[in-house]
Parts: sequence; C-alpha cells; structure tokens
Amino acid sequence: MRQLSLAELNIVLVEPSETQRKIITNKLVDEQILHVAVAGTVKEAVTVIDVSAPDLIVSAMYFEDGTGLDILKQIKNSSTQAGVPFMLVSSENRPEKLEEFKQAGVAAILPKPFTTENLSRALSSSLALINADELELELFDVHNVRVLLVDDSKLARNHISRVLKSMGLHNILEAENGAQALTLLKDHTFDIVFTDYNMPEMDGRELSEFIRFNPETAHLPIIMVTSESSSSLHMANIHQTGINALCNKPFEITEVRKMLVNLLGH
Repeated sequence: MRQLSLAELNIVLVEPSETQRKIITNKLVDEQILHVAVAGTVKEAVTVIDVSAPDLIVSAMYFEDGTGLDILKQIKNSSTQAGVPFMLVSSENRPEKLEEFKQAGVAAILPKPFTTENLSRALSSSLALINADELELELFDVHNVRVLLVDDSKLARNHISRVLKSMGLHNILEAENGAQALTLLKDHTFDIVFTDYNMPEMDGRELSEFIRFNPETAHLPIIMVTSESSSSLHMANIHQTGINALCNKPFEITEVRKMLVNLLGH
C-alpha cells in the first residue's frame, strides 16, 4: 500500500474565525500541506467532509451551531468516515472538556496558539495512523495475537480497535469494564490486555491487580490507556499494580507500536 506524504494530505479545517483560518492554513502550508478545504460552522463542516473525503480533519472546539465534539462523534459513528483522524485545536484547558474528546477518539490535541513543534508532532502522529504498516514480531504472527480491550467508552474502544487493526491485530475481544473483562478472561486465552483506568464497577487498577494475582493470567502484558496525567494522584503508584506500560489518550500509533514490540517482540 502506497504511503501518503504530508504534501498529499487532503485536510478539512473547521474554524469559526476567518483570521484563525488564515493563520492555521499558513502554518499548514509551512508544513508543505497545500490541500486544505475550510468550514466555519458544524453544519458547513459536515457538508465539506462529505464532499471532500479528507485524510485528516483539523477542528476548533466551539462554534455558533455546536462544538467540535459534534463533528467528531458524527465521523466516528459513520461507516465511511470513522477512520479519518481528527485533530482538535483549542485554547480550552479544562480537563473535563478535553476528556470528552479523548474518550471519543481524537487523534491529537493542539493548544491554541500552537508552536511549529506542536503542529509537526500532531501531523506526524496523524500521518502514522493513516500510513500504518502491519507490525512485525519475532515471536508472534501478528494476526494471531489475542487482544482483550477494556474501556467503558464505545467510541474509545472503536478508536483503539481501529489503531490496533491497522497494525494487523484483528483478534480483539472487548469489555465495557473490569467485571466484564474478568468473565472473558475465564472463558478465553489472551496474549495482551489493553485497559482504560476510569471505569464503573471495576476500574483498570482493580482489573490489573486481579490479573496479576491469578496464576493463570499473571504472565499477561497489560497496557493501561488513560487520559489521566502520569503525575496525578491516581497514577502515582499505578505501576505497583503490575501494569507493563502506561499509554496516554490520545492513543498514538507510534507510541503503541513501540510498546507492542517491547512486550511481544522478545
């Protein structure tokens, strides 16, 4: 499969301010991106996305007729657009507002104003997702790797599952929380577990402890996927539960690829 370059990307930029649209477009041009369609409202964005079939959507958070979350949820629930990476550009810094985007499967979050380094990293992450190659492992056929994916957000599970499948991991069973995951662990054999931290009934910390204390599952690699800061009180001692790696939301394919090679490739 041919790899896209930055210069070949078709981007839809959704931004209510004409001045901001010009600024961001110029910054994209500086990154060699020339194919940019623009929209100023949620309604316009839906139309432009349908017509343009973009490779990447770059969106602000707030509009007169809704929010970027409305756009993100619409594409993630679409059978044809669900795989299109969505990049949020916003000055919003309230954790609860950004959390909604992280749980819905945003590919990258850029502060406004952003630096050239911020933009380059976000574009590289999005391009890696678009150009994903199958993972090559020494000890496993990647198609046979059995994955347990645990997250209470369906949109988050869909996004993580798409990222894993883009690397060749198609054998995935899903659970909405730790309690459901334990049932699956009793009935199935897995090679690796991806679990969210914050979940009802049984959270990721409790699930990880159950996996480690059960002799039949104690060997399983566990990757915890969370939007919590690694310096937060909740995360301070999380490695003591026996997790092997901590992965941030947004779920970046380059980071996940390295973790999988480290955990399954030796």
